[in-house]
Amino acid sequence: MKIKWAFFTVLTAFFVLAINSNAVAVNTKDIDAVLKKDVIDDQDKKIIDDFLAQAVLELVKTKDFTSIAQVRSVILSRKSAQSQYAQQFSESAYRHIQKGFEQTQTLRPEERKTNVIISLLILIDGLEDLRLADMAMGMLKDENTVIRYWAVHCLTNPAIVQQLNSDTTSNPDLAMAITELLKEVVQTSKPEIIVHIARFATNINIPEGGELLLQVADDRIKRYAEWTVTYEFYDIIILKLLESKIPLSSQSIGAPAPAASLSKPAIARRFAQLYSYVIQRYIKGNNVLNDTQKQHLASVMIEIEEKCISRLMGGTQTTARAIRRAIERGDNMEALLDEHNKLLGDETNAGQLPLKLGFDYSTTPNGPKRTAPIPLPEKPQKPVTNN
Repeated sequence: MKIKWAFFTVLTAFFVLAINSNAVAVNTKDIDAVLKKDVIDDQDKKIIDDFLAQAVLELVKTKDFTSIAQVRSVILSRKSAQSQYAQQFSESAYRHIQKGFEQTQTLRPEERKTNVIISLLILIDGLEDLRLADMAMGMLKDENTVIRYWAVHCLTNPAIVQQLNSDTTSNPDLAMAITELLKEVVQTSKPEIIVHIARFATNINIPEGGELLLQVADDRIKRYAEWTVTYEFYDIIILKLLESKIPLSSQSIGAPAPAASLSKPAIARRFAQLYSYVIQRYIKGNNVLNDTQKQHLASVMIEIEEKCISRLMGGTQTTARAIRRAIERGDNMEALLDEHNKLLGDETNAGQLPLKLGFDYSTTPNGPKRTAPIPLPEKPQKPVTNN
């Protein structure tokens, strides 16, 4: 618990400083003059380069959090869409930020080095420049959780995804490389990182994105099965992202998927199994989970029933809000289990959702058809991980 709060404390500190800095920490007179020009010459390009060299160096050398954030704010406010300016700004930013990362290796103590690395990553995130992606890619496996968070944030930034998908700036090789690297860190990442990976997987326009989304779902399912899942509230996001990839009834889920797409039943199966585990964890852990965990699980169940199940069932769900009502009854776990079985299925009957969408819970292509989600194992005889 203390580790999680420490992570959020550090993350929040950097984020707040990143967005609330207004003071100028470097000389901006010359760069501001260049910003006003419609056409720039070689001297102007040198001014841009000198500005970034000075600003990044000051960012690396400065020890005070507020001053560091001020420098970042000054840099980000000097971006421009003017093509000549933007190209030079991008080239210079890459060169000097890369040098900045190299300079961090000599910083001491370790905490100061870490803080500067994080600040440089926040700068990259704010610049939203595809050219800078490789620097963040190199830090995806860093042992420091906050560094890893910002490295993932840089690469999954919606503006970066848009550039990767754009007809004019698309880079399939880079999109593939980022996706493959994200696959490698799913198992070792915290939920607050996982949700960014899942959003990236949902929005990137390559087949491997779908594979990454299923991997995220499988990892969450595995953590539920092992009773090691943490911060269940994030599964609202994961489940909604999975649901967004499930076609409506007018788009037959049993139809052959296009060559570039994943099997839609595979996505529906993950959605249903993960939702089932949320419900099963609430039922089986009712007497052992803490209040925060139970509140998070209840929030997931209610939100997904109201926002996702209703859409997927096309208004025909006979148990509308039934899960909410079962939860509101209090300790009547049998009523909640009954609603789970009606919606998702049990060992003897397929549930409303599988029947509606045309999928089952089989885990092998030629295996027996399962009508029920995989049962959640009983809680191991050891303390449950606290959120």
